[in-house]
Amino acid sequence: MTVPAPPSDAVHSLVREFADRDAAGRALGIEVLEVRAGYARCALTLEGRHANAHGVCHGGVLFTLADSAFGYACNAQGQAALAQAAAIDFIRPGRIGERLTAVAEERARAGRSGVYDVIVAIEAGATVAMLRGRSRVIDAAKLQPQAAPVGAESR
Repeated sequence: MTVPAPPSDAVHSLVREFADRDAAGRALGIEVLEVRAGYARCALTLEGRHANAHGVCHGGVLFTLADSAFGYACNAQGQAALAQAAAIDFIRPGRIGERLTAVAEERARAGRSGVYDVIVAIEAGATVAMLRGRSRVIDAAKLQPQAAPVGAESR
């Protein structure tokens, strides 16, 4: 069953709500900048708390930023979707103080499956990482807003 994507305002509101419930993303400081069906743009300014032992951005933080954009893009279709698989390539290190932007774009969608590419780059445009994610719709029903979990802080 195909459910039409919700209108743009509804998509934006729904993804904002997802972001409010995303404790990991909030803890890291990930910001949702733009969403629409099959597309999301998120940002993160790298701080000392994001560094690994080499003094550059931890790979897990880069993956989480890219995965967050991927998740928002596939859920912005209006159906509950989860990552089925994801692989990341680290191109260059993210340095403390840089502002990173992750742009997720749908490449293909059929039935319950989708394929998304995410580019993580610095403001000057240099690519830091690339992620390819595969999504799976787990509930064909249209997503409904939910209350934030206890202790979740609003943005």
